[in-house]
Amino acid sequence: MKKIITAMFMALLLIGCGSDVSNEKKIEPKLVVGSYIKDLMLKDQFEKEHTIQKDTYRLVFAFSKDVAHTCNNFFNTQRPTYLEDHHTQFIADVSAAPSLIRSLFILPGLKDFKHTVLLLDNKELAAPYRKDMDVEKVIIVYIINKRITQIREIQTATELQKALEDDSPMSFIAPMFNEAIETTKEILK
Repeated sequence: MKKIITAMFMALLLIGCGSDVSNEKKIEPKLVVGSYIKDLMLKDQFEKEHTIQKDTYRLVFAFSKDVAHTCNNFFNTQRPTYLEDHHTQFIADVSAAPSLIRSLFILPGLKDFKHTVLLLDNKELAAPYRKDMDVEKVIIVYIINKRITQIREIQTATELQKALEDDSPMSFIAPMFNEAIETTKEILK
């Protein structure tokens, strides 16, 4: 009986850890300056669906475990509204983790955070966002009217804080512009 249970566990583990070899050459990168991020719908750590908020100016992407820890550790030391106050949304790619590991360990751990973590939890969805990015760095994508205007790569929590707490005129104008454009689109529908 013990051997049967062990064999079943190993089979489940192998199925959960199985690699899906995809041809990355066919994947077009989505994080490219000048391209648009449209219709991005992601669930957060509580399974609630989100889109890009009207006033979002920055998207912070974490494509690896270490980078996600850097971001989450920093965001967790800030007030709960820190990301919203800085017109930022945080997106963590958990698609590389086997589904069993995601559901048993990663998602329950993310629920302890007071900030919203949007999740790329599907390899096919995550692949175009990962394409051509240095996955070992924090990626900050600046958007105006859902169009990518700049992409920065940073490594430390200090650099992350500096980027998000930027007090340049664009940091104040872009969120208002984004919200005005989205509101106008809704009115004209």
